Amino acid sequence: MSKKDYYDVLGVGKSASVEDIKKAYRKMAIKYHPDKNPDNAEAEEMFKEAAEAYEVLSNQDKRSRYDQFGHDGMRSGGMGGSHMSMDDIFSHFGDIFGGAFGGGGFGGQSSRRRVNRGSNLRVKVKLTLADVAHGVEKKIKLNKYIGCDSCHGSGSERGSSASTCPTCHGQGQVSRITNTFLGQMQTASTCPQCGGSGEQITNKCNECHGNGIVKGEEVVSINIPAGVADGMQLSVGGKGNAGARGGVPGDLIVLIEEKEDPNLVRDGNNLLYDLYVNFADAALGTTSEIPTIDSKARIKIDPGTQGGKVLRLKGKGIPDVNGYGRGDLLVNVNIWTPRDLSKEETAMMETLRDSKNFKPNPTAKDKSYFDRMREFFS
Repeated sequence: MSKKDYYDVLGVGKSASVEDIKKAYRKMAIKYHPDKNPDNAEAEEMFKEAAEAYEVLSNQDKRSRYDQFGHDGMRSGGMGGSHMSMDDIFSHFGDIFGGAFGGGGFGGQSSRRRVNRGSNLRVKVKLTLADVAHGVEKKIKLNKYIGCDSCHGSGSERGSSASTCPTCHGQGQVSRITNTFLGQMQTASTCPQCGGSGEQITNKCNECHGNGIVKGEEVVSINIPAGVADGMQLSVGGKGNAGARGGVPGDLIVLIEEKEDPNLVRDGNNLLYDLYVNFADAALGTTSEIPTIDSKARIKIDPGTQGGKVLRLKGKGIPDVNGYGRGDLLVNVNIWTPRDLSKEETAMMETLRDSKNFKPNPTAKDKSYFDRMREFFS
């Protein structure tokens, strides 16, 4: 293909808008379309030149590179120009013709057979916090459409086979030619007799009645990665309903549902735990055992610990589903205030009430609960 100036090929100026370029290309493409110019090599060459020019000038980055470097700037990233086939052109720009000429077929040569695709299936999987933290393999029995064993999914009775559809001659589409002000236009639509498959079954399978699929069961193994969250969806390709007559199976969509844990609350990749200690332990200091995902951990409560203090156990949370580290276990310390006191306990509290050390005297290190939460979650 000769390397003419792309603007000259389309007959537009260098300041032309994208819409102007599109209109110019459509005009040339209709003029030199192979269906209007059968066996005309010159028209085909002009058609390809127009497609190459439009491919570059309709793309802002390529157009800028072309304006600066000319054809040399296209050597590292165009569609290939002279290497483009007719199907390449229509696969990229077929929509620009608005369905004329069959949407990309040339003289009825291209096959438009429809591929049957099975429908997707959806299942819900309930996971414990441990499942989420470590990842898990789940085996699920599915009631679904599977390929017919009797005909091996073909839809034809054993010993027979499908024949070519007499209406579309195996193309899956039927074409018709109409006269317009632009000349004769060829349009294509799905064959009404075979539904686009291009085949006709004359002797249907007795098991599946010609569909190639029957109701059955399949046990599917699903590998669920660590870090998934409630409401997340995973897709398992090819594990949905089988496609009719040997078609492509659908997908299995897995909806994650997270079971509530009796002790720990999930917040993103972090875990939260409310620890209650009595007044004496908070004042004197102690150690306390808390639950983790898999076992327990013992933590230290310093003397004078205030209610609302948050202790962080680094790396004891949930791993990120994308592999970006792991969350923490945050322990919120609550001071338990007794509701009912005996006479002796009341007398002791009355004695301590007026003690200097029992007067609230917060310092800078005794930040408010909200300040501490902002600090830990920042």
